[in-house]
Amino acid sequence: MRAASFLHDRLLPVLTVLVFIVAVWYCAAVWLNAPFVRDQAARAGTAVTFADILPQTMAQDRPVLPAPHQIVAELWKTTAMMPVTSRRSLVYHAWITLSATLSGFAIGTALGILLAVGIVHNRAMDKSLMPWIIASQTIPILAVAPMIIVVLNAIGISGLLPKALISAYLSFFPVVVGMVKGLRSPDRLLLDLMRTYGASPGQLFWKLRWPASLPYLFTSLKVAVAIALVGAIVGELPTGAVAGLGARLLSGSYYGQTIQIWSALFMAATVAALLVATVGGAHRLVLKRMGERP
Repeated sequence: MRAASFLHDRLLPVLTVLVFIVAVWYCAAVWLNAPFVRDQAARAGTAVTFADILPQTMAQDRPVLPAPHQIVAELWKTTAMMPVTSRRSLVYHAWITLSATLSGFAIGTALGILLAVGIVHNRAMDKSLMPWIIASQTIPILAVAPMIIVVLNAIGISGLLPKALISAYLSFFPVVVGMVKGLRSPDRLLLDLMRTYGASPGQLFWKLRWPASLPYLFTSLKVAVAIALVGAIVGELPTGAVAGLGARLLSGSYYGQTIQIWSALFMAATVAALLVATVGGAHRLVLKRMGERP
């Protein structure tokens, strides 16, 4: 019964949407890639019909829009068919980007929690810092990333740290906002009750505010870890990196390798999904230990 319910309520809608997207994608691939086939035929002085155009739009080396099966084949070749230590392996490049993502995510999470605690417990920080924190996210990351890279390179810092700082710059904001909301979520009656029992500020924090903030924290972490990956990829672009998913995107754009670009994008999406799922799993475990439902 549960299996039938799962198939009907969850799997079937997802598969329906997926089939629709793939069908639209194939139609778009034919439409966008057909002009190249017609142009080649015109130069050769031959006439082509739709039956001739269709298979050629599905097998171009540098299509405007790769067909789904071309991306799947590229992903299989660059993940399963190559050693993970190879510089042509997407697993290798994904690990380079993932290391910067996790480092930046850890920095951003720690910074976000510390700022949130200060904002909740200090009115001056609330009034002075919060507007600047919000304003910091209005600056495009594509403008910030080169400045961070140049400044750190000028003082001899390169490699992982600049990319991690860019990830931290993006990921700390949702953590701050979520934790401020979570730390302020306990009811005023509960706070007054604990003060009546003589609870210290530390006891108020660890026994009431912190447990109440955990659902908000993990929700924010799901957003933060995904956006940290975006920061790591963006951080690889202005450095001219030779490794990482950002480097694959950059080299693909230089040489018109659209299949390489799309495969790197799909690998990035897969890594992001795994990171969000990991945070979600930790969320369920923590709430289960607390006796709550996620």
